Amino acid sequence: MAALGHSEHADRPPGPLGRLRTRLVGVLRAVPIRWRILSIAALNSAVVVVLVVLIWNGSQVLGSAWDDVRQVRESDRILALLESETGRLHNLIHRYINQPSPDLFAEILLLREAVLGTLTNRAAKDPMLSGSVEELERTTDRFLNGFGELRSVQATIAKTYEDQVQGPARDMAGLYSIIEGATGHRDALIWPSLGKSREAFTAMLVAANSYYLSLSSGAADDARRNTETIEKTIPVMIDLADNDLQRMALQKLAARTMALREGFAKLSEQLTSRTELLRNTIDASQAEAIGAIDDLSTKMRQREQKAQETFDRTLADISRRVLSIAVIFLGIILTVGVLIALSIRLPLQQIMTAMRAITLGDLGREVQGTRARDEVGAMARAVEVFRENAIAKRETEDELRASKEKAESALLELNTAQQNLIDAERLAALGGLVAGVAHEVNNPIGISLTVASSFARRSDIFEAQLKGEGGLRRSQLEEFVQASRDASQQLVANLQRAGELIQSFKQVAVDRSHAERRQFSLSEATDQIIASLRPVLKRSPITLQVDVPEGLLLDGYPGSYGQILTNLFLNAANHAFADGRAGTITISARPRGADDIEIIFTDDGAGMTPDVQRQAFDPFFTTRRNEGGTGLGLHIVYNLVTQQLGGRMMLESKLGQGTTFRIIMPRVAKGGAQSTETDGTSQWPNRTMSST
Repeated sequence: MAALGHSEHADRPPGPLGRLRTRLVGVLRAVPIRWRILSIAALNSAVVVVLVVLIWNGSQVLGSAWDDVRQVRESDRILALLESETGRLHNLIHRYINQPSPDLFAEILLLREAVLGTLTNRAAKDPMLSGSVEELERTTDRFLNGFGELRSVQATIAKTYEDQVQGPARDMAGLYSIIEGATGHRDALIWPSLGKSREAFTAMLVAANSYYLSLSSGAADDARRNTETIEKTIPVMIDLADNDLQRMALQKLAARTMALREGFAKLSEQLTSRTELLRNTIDASQAEAIGAIDDLSTKMRQREQKAQETFDRTLADISRRVLSIAVIFLGIILTVGVLIALSIRLPLQQIMTAMRAITLGDLGREVQGTRARDEVGAMARAVEVFRENAIAKRETEDELRASKEKAESALLELNTAQQNLIDAERLAALGGLVAGVAHEVNNPIGISLTVASSFARRSDIFEAQLKGEGGLRRSQLEEFVQASRDASQQLVANLQRAGELIQSFKQVAVDRSHAERRQFSLSEATDQIIASLRPVLKRSPITLQVDVPEGLLLDGYPGSYGQILTNLFLNAANHAFADGRAGTITISARPRGADDIEIIFTDDGAGMTPDVQRQAFDPFFTTRRNEGGTGLGLHIVYNLVTQQLGGRMMLESKLGQGTTFRIIMPRVAKGGAQSTETDGTSQWPNRTMSST
């Protein structure tokens, strides 16, 4: 309908503007489209050239303004760096005061030279900084001169601490050892006071060291308080001393304690002086340097603002010129472009109408404009060819649709035939099972019949002897009783054997013919299946080894498990041990984690080639087609494992060394009872195989 409405609109008589438009379009269509497009490109190129000239001239002016902005920003960045380095120099001096070392001193000197060198170099490039260099140098010199004075004070403090605090403390430690050595036993009267004095001495040393390193007022108070404790305990210990050696040591201890107290007081005064010097010289000079740098930063920001305003003003002027020229050329380009677009759009509109009709299935409408000699005319002719091809394609699709329906019908018939063959294969296996069990049951039943017949004759003879005139001798009675016992034992044994065979066949046959889910023992099911395979084993030199531990319980389909083992066994007997070849088949099972069981079926027969392995599970693939093989045995096994039991199956084989089937299935089957019937032949194997 949209195509029809557009066609009716196109058929209306054109007005004056329409006629003018048609004439212009006719004139332009005399020129090839590529030249029309090139004319627009030429106009665009002219615009670009003019704009490039304007922009280049403007860039010269903008470059000069931007250089000023960049220089100001670089100077501001250098000032920020100087402020950071000055703060770092201040921190290094504090670290040196607390922990003096040659490395820190060398780093301080190097940083000072770097700060002054940076300031001098930048002043040579930026005249605005030159007037501030001398002031910053003077501030820095005061800063470092104060550092030299601090080094001298620090050396004095270190000597005072070593000579007047640590020295007496070492002497006191020796005197305490002499007093303890002169005390004969721990029960002496002097011992409690000595212990208290010794503890106060240890606490005083710790507090003095803490005060020296951290200038903590609390540590200083602790040191003074513990020194007073020592001085108070010395007179008491002198009164309680046991001998002259203790009294002499205690008198020296009193003298060294007084020296220690005086040295600690001197150390406190020097540390206070160092703190004042650090605050009034180092910190004040650093604050002056930071203030000078901040003043310079303020001037730099004002200068940057002026340079940025100049840059913005220049950029706005250039933008206005470029915009004016662009608008003029844009009007010219739009006028020419509209005319060229009309010369292309109208013919393309006709082609679009024709293509819309084709997409809507209206293949009977011919394409207009096929006689035009420009590029759009060529497109119209191509659309006409497309329309003709679409007509031919529709006819071909109708034919293909009919062929597809025939193919689907044939595929359905093929799937039905394939399912019938699989059912026939299962019934044939069940029939073979019946024949084998019947032959196996015939032996114990025949023996039982022979024994029963013999026992009947012996009973008749015994009855005749019993009725005879001569009577029955004791030996004859004992012989008849022994013969009766032997016959009954043979009857019971053979009938039990026949009952076991029939029960095994009954359970296997029921499981095979009824896909009922139940819990079953893997070992018991395996024994029943092996019992049904005994006739085949007796007719062949194959040795069967079974290693299935008791206690493996499965919730699944024992009939499917039986068919899996039967098909694998018959496949091995027919292919791995063909032509009466002797060998061994091993069936083993083991738990695999908490949820799975792994069953391994191995033979040491002929093995498979890599090509046979790739097709082993494919339906109707067999290497003994001319001997009656259907090619469905392993295909059925694979579908039962993967679909009904929800497991995985892997094949490993090497030619001449045998074949191994690994089946991993869950203890609780994940498949449904109908899964193999509905998916039996449609599921193609996706298995893991190895030829190593």
